[in-house]
Amino acid sequence: MTLFEATILGIVQGLTEFLPISSTAHLRIVPALAGWQDPGAAFTAIAQLGTLVAVLIYFRKDISVIIQGVVRGVLQGKPLESTEAKMGWMIAAGTIPIVILGLLFKNHIETSLRSLYWISSALIILALVLSLAEWNIKNRLKKGLQLKTIDKIGWKEALLIGLAQSVALIPGASRSGVTITGGLFLNLSRETAARFSFLLSLPSVFAAALLELYKTWAVIAASTENITNIIVATLVAGVVGYASIGFLLTYLKKHTTTIFIAYRLIAGVVILFLLATGKLAPL
Repeated sequence: MTLFEATILGIVQGLTEFLPISSTAHLRIVPALAGWQDPGAAFTAIAQLGTLVAVLIYFRKDISVIIQGVVRGVLQGKPLESTEAKMGWMIAAGTIPIVILGLLFKNHIETSLRSLYWISSALIILALVLSLAEWNIKNRLKKGLQLKTIDKIGWKEALLIGLAQSVALIPGASRSGVTITGGLFLNLSRETAARFSFLLSLPSVFAAALLELYKTWAVIAASTENITNIIVATLVAGVVGYASIGFLLTYLKKHTTTIFIAYRLIAGVVILFLLATGKLAPL
């Protein structure tokens, strides 16, 4: 790809990684509409290093407290005594489903599931599921019931949201989208669901990025241009991603996810139309 393409895709990655509209879908759709080559699942995974760093910086205080809690608990022989240590182990446990399923279906994720038919279907179906989750939250608020905050997340919530995260292996599903949806079904507030979603993403995104870097390093290092492009895309994704985190958390304090549901439905229908009219090829 050219440096211009790398920059645009870095912006796309940063904008869409944390919003519940699927970064993988947009990294597949934007090149298709522009007539560029599909950057591939490996590029997506590596570019996520930028957004991973954005999460690390944005939540540096939370992450520091969690790590200290885990280390202190292990050294004292009481690994689950503190709330912070418990959160660390819950994040680790919640990561297991996506790791197992990601390795089992890796070939399909990188090939057939990148079809625009799969992506458009995932955009539409998950939009409908998210609308049901929103209905659940609105119903609870009407009844005057409290929504859960981050300190109320237990093993049930962590494991079920972790299981929901594995659905994000389907391009178009959206990691933040499915985990926020899972959180809303489990009666978490919108902001809490988003915050836990970002923290939960750290281990799996880091592992996937390192794996793809190891596997594709020979190709990346084949030319200075390749190295420059992937570095630029990753840096741009990180800067834009940091801004996206702040925007979403602030937005969800006072707003629902309706705008994202509408966007997913429109995007999915438009892609299907372009496929039906031959303007886009599925792969």
